[in-house]
Amino acid sequence: MSNTMWSVDEHLADILEAVHPLEPIELQLHDAQGCVLVEDVMVEIALPPFDNSSMDGYAVRVADVEGADEEFPAVLTVIGDVAAGSDGLPEGRSVGPGEAARIMTGAPLPAGAEAVVPVEWTDGGTGAGPADTMRAHRDAPQDAGGEVRVHRPVEARAHVRARGSDVKPGDLALRAGSVIGPPQIGLLAAIGRATVKVRPRPRVVVISTGSELVQPGEELAPGRIYDSNSFALTAAARDAGAIAYRVGAVTDDADTLRATIEDQLIRADIVVTTGGVSVGAYDVVKEALSSVGDEDEAGSGIDFRKLAMQPGKPQGFGSIGPDHTPLLALPGNPVSSYVSFELFVRPAIRALMGLPDVNRPTVRAALDVGKALTSPAGRRQFLRGTYDEEAGTVAPVGGAGSHLIAALARADVLIVLPEDVTSAEPGTDVEVVLLR
Repeated sequence: MSNTMWSVDEHLADILEAVHPLEPIELQLHDAQGCVLVEDVMVEIALPPFDNSSMDGYAVRVADVEGADEEFPAVLTVIGDVAAGSDGLPEGRSVGPGEAARIMTGAPLPAGAEAVVPVEWTDGGTGAGPADTMRAHRDAPQDAGGEVRVHRPVEARAHVRARGSDVKPGDLALRAGSVIGPPQIGLLAAIGRATVKVRPRPRVVVISTGSELVQPGEELAPGRIYDSNSFALTAAARDAGAIAYRVGAVTDDADTLRATIEDQLIRADIVVTTGGVSVGAYDVVKEALSSVGDEDEAGSGIDFRKLAMQPGKPQGFGSIGPDHTPLLALPGNPVSSYVSFELFVRPAIRALMGLPDVNRPTVRAALDVGKALTSPAGRRQFLRGTYDEEAGTVAPVGGAGSHLIAALARADVLIVLPEDVTSAEPGTDVEVVLLR
């Protein structure tokens, strides 16, 4: 274990220097969600690919409905149906003077037509008053013939989605570095892309340690506590964009832990342990991993450190296994482990994804407290808090204890008190890390 006291910034810099973006792969769209594009995606087809109707109604010529109203409607001959998925009117017909075609939303605008009249502006071909819906095809006259009375005029191109009005061939659809979410997948599918080249989502294995840990749902015997860390950190890894695997708590046995980690390396781009990194007699992570490095491989192995921070002073970082998989060993207290995850593991995950901005956003806010907050000299303290964006203030939640997980659940920010601050008065301008 290093005797040097590391700063938060030094420890994070060491991690980010060792963690490199994952190699790009080509993925099907349904597998690409949450991944980061590594190349620009250009549009090859117009979207929409043809002029189409944005309404159920009638495709008409503008001159034929000019001046129409309910007292003196324009009476047009209906020459056919144009349904979504068709290529126009039957037999290649076009809309001529005094004619109209029934048209459905998304159907191509037939030749000769200049606009679409919504069905609500017509009698729907019934000969009665204004319609409120389009008659089903089975209820329309054979070949959709008959007449329709139009009660309002339209301008040219009314209710028509123009070809290429969304994107045109040669447009940039998505820029390299974009995270693929549902809207991006929809756009890619709409322009005909079945696959994309991305950096895959990192695979994170979370392992909690401690013989005192019991899984939620099991009976809690005296001296035991429920394993919350592995659940919280697995969820945090998913929130950061990773594919996360939770391993049930490992007892305080170095050989068992070492074997468990080695078994998990096949599905890990990064391993996160929690617990067993302090100076106690049963700190199994240190015992198991202090000597796993390869003497012939510079930088391999796990270095256990003391950081000038509160909570989260004991930390471990290094690599393990034949592929030198990064491993971050976090402290076991719930708040310490979560704060450590946000400061160190989340940036490592984002770096593996190839994202340029790996840290949570920060803002400045006025400290909303009844009395001054104290902070240990030489330590960067991270307090849980709630942020009022409208007022520009932040208030602490709970105390400074690293076991107060209920306060953490109510917090939406971390309040940062720098190393040179030992007292923060009410109204002090402080840095705030946004957690949501």
